Amino acid sequence: MLLESENIKLRAPEPEDLDIFYRWENDTELWPLGSTITPYSRYDLKQYISSAKDIYKFGQLRLMIEIKPDLRTVGTIDLYEFEPHHRRAAIGIMVDREYQKKGVAGGALSVLCRYAFSFLKLHQLYAYIPADNEPSRRLFEHCGFKEKGLLSDWQQTDEGYKDVLLVSLISDL
Repeated sequence: MLLESENIKLRAPEPEDLDIFYRWENDTELWPLGSTITPYSRYDLKQYISSAKDIYKFGQLRLMIEIKPDLRTVGTIDLYEFEPHHRRAAIGIMVDREYQKKGVAGGALSVLCRYAFSFLKLHQLYAYIPADNEPSRRLFEHCGFKEKGLLSDWQQTDEGYKDVLLVSLISDL
């Protein structure tokens, strides 16, 4: 199937994901890695789950990451900043701490790239990675992404401003 590999399945969010979404979206330790600055209510997340499924309408697509064979939900992967005219989108990925460093992120990223390039017909995928986030740098590099630029003082943190790398992957289809 298009959104699956031997070990990973990507799927749309379901109402049953509300509790895990609520935990992940309100984990303040994850906020500096993205653009969240305020907590999400259960109501907001329930609305999101029920509506945000069309990348062309909302400019983003969030998929749940499940590991096989038991289909345990262990993370999310997103396409956002979707530009249909230029055929590109940004990628964000979050894997629950318990499942990090087990190949889940790489598997999910490979499946999403295949979907984005072959089905959505995107030309380019890109990601913003904190320059000091070595595991994310290795993940994207392993999946074929190349460093394209450095965004100086791009992200404000408790320690001050940090640099962010821009990495991208061009479709070979």
